[in-house]
Amino acid sequence: MADKLKITLVKSTIGAIPKHRATVKALGLTKLNKTVEKPDNAAVRGMIEQIKHMVKVEEI
Repeated sequence: MADKLKITLVKSTIGAIPKHRATVKALGLTKLNKTVEKPDNAAVRGMIEQIKHMVKVEEI
């Protein structure tokens, strides 16, 4: 397991349900193609699992 995850928003939140929009915002993703680095833990993995159709994840 990596110690950090690189998360990139690749799909717009325009048509997304409000719960998914909130998850994207909580991860710190504000614009399309923006990338953030987050620690690799269960909480972040759970958030990614919820919006896996909207993000691209790389282990670093």
